[in-house]
Amino acid sequence: MKGLYMSKDNNAATDMAEPAAVRRWNWGAFLMSWIWGLGNKTYIALLCLVPVVNLVMIFVLGTKDSQWAWQNKQWESTEQFTRTQGLWTAFGLGLFVGYAIALVLVIVALAVTFNNVFM
Repeated sequence: MKGLYMSKDNNAATDMAEPAAVRRWNWGAFLMSWIWGLGNKTYIALLCLVPVVNLVMIFVLGTKDSQWAWQNKQWESTEQFTRTQGLWTAFGLGLFVGYAIALVLVIVALAVTFNNVFM
């Protein structure tokens, strides 16, 4: 359960300086929350499954999870870390855009359906 305690000694790259990406907002953690946490061995992200707590946790994850991921998972290099976090961000943004498009299509379909029913 190292992910809960954020142990710094778990990182294979402990001799490397903490990359600048660790101190930036993490869109992957914000958008993917608990799924991102499981993939990055940051199990505190499972608090996103608790109602009401999740409203706060997604912002905590966005701000702190890059640091937690750097500490909790073994990384070969800073490049691997930034590349992996970039993939999480791209996937999260892709899902967000996909959901937004689906929502617009559902709203349009409902509007057309209700318009035909009431005419």
